[in-house]
Amino acid sequence: MKEVDYIVVGLGIAGIAFCERLEQHGKSFIVYETGQNHSTTVSGGVFNPVVLKRFTPAWNGQQFLSESTPFYTSLAKKLKFPLFEDKTVLRVFQNREEQNDWFTASDKNTLAPFLDTDLVDLKNASLKAEYKFGAVSQSGRIRPNKLFQHFREYLQQKEQYAEEVFQHTSLLVKDGQLYYKNITAKKILFAEGFGALQNPFFPKKAMVPNKGEYLLIKAPDLHLQHIVKGTLFIIPVEEDVYKVGATYNRNDTSTTPTIEARDEIERKLQKMISCEYEVIDQIAGVRPTVPDRKPLLGQPSSEPIYFLNGLGTRGIMMAPLLSKWLYDFIENEEPLPSEVNIKRYV
Repeated sequence: MKEVDYIVVGLGIAGIAFCERLEQHGKSFIVYETGQNHSTTVSGGVFNPVVLKRFTPAWNGQQFLSESTPFYTSLAKKLKFPLFEDKTVLRVFQNREEQNDWFTASDKNTLAPFLDTDLVDLKNASLKAEYKFGAVSQSGRIRPNKLFQHFREYLQQKEQYAEEVFQHTSLLVKDGQLYYKNITAKKILFAEGFGALQNPFFPKKAMVPNKGEYLLIKAPDLHLQHIVKGTLFIIPVEEDVYKVGATYNRNDTSTTPTIEARDEIERKLQKMISCEYEVIDQIAGVRPTVPDRKPLLGQPSSEPIYFLNGLGTRGIMMAPLLSKWLYDFIENEEPLPSEVNIKRYV
């Protein structure tokens, strides 16, 4: 019987962030993960502290950003791979009114550090941007697929990774100790994303699945270095290749790409660019969203069973600080902020 401090189930951005906390504090752990695509690997990997649809600050945006930038920089150094990059997000304006709204928002103390008051004109003939762009400072992206791949390989080398489906019915809790197959642990952390709906320990009313789809396109004439946000995101991936999306669908919980989503994305894309492009791939994932749009952290019962879930569309930016909050809650008995405590749904 192998003894560890923690079992971690799931290796999306939530699981990765919590594993980093455990390693920083010298805790032993093993990760169970299927290795299949999940919402983290499908996502665009973009982080920014502004709700660009309404020009309002993201919830606790500055606080989350202050933790995420050094976190990913440090993680990239450890994994010896450039996972993280500062990349300006440009918000395309549809009309003069949106320009005015941007300037009004940039005067607010909460947004002034992030909204550049000098409008950007890219002089890009392939972009439809009559009213120019607003630039979001302190924004950027990670490479979700590369992050997962390199972190998984890192754990495999340390024999801390099991590529298999976790069997919830095989988990035994006895006298405050956890037993799973040949593993005994003090605590277990579930970071399963949408998969938590199959977890008998998870409060089902806490999650509303939200399917998102992206297209990968090749557009040699687009020549775009920045991330552009209009009715959808256009994200440079590699030379001439862009990730475009995403869609939102609460009625379909499959990870199968759909014709409807492709049509929707292409329809919106053609309103943003004028150059020719080729669709080279389509990917889909299901986001673990929450009715009140706040993450799910903590302990639903008195058992040593914990959750880090419901990070939603800003999970990349939020995960580092959320993992710290949860670690301090578990190990140091520091209270969780009430907005994220999973007990609100128990």
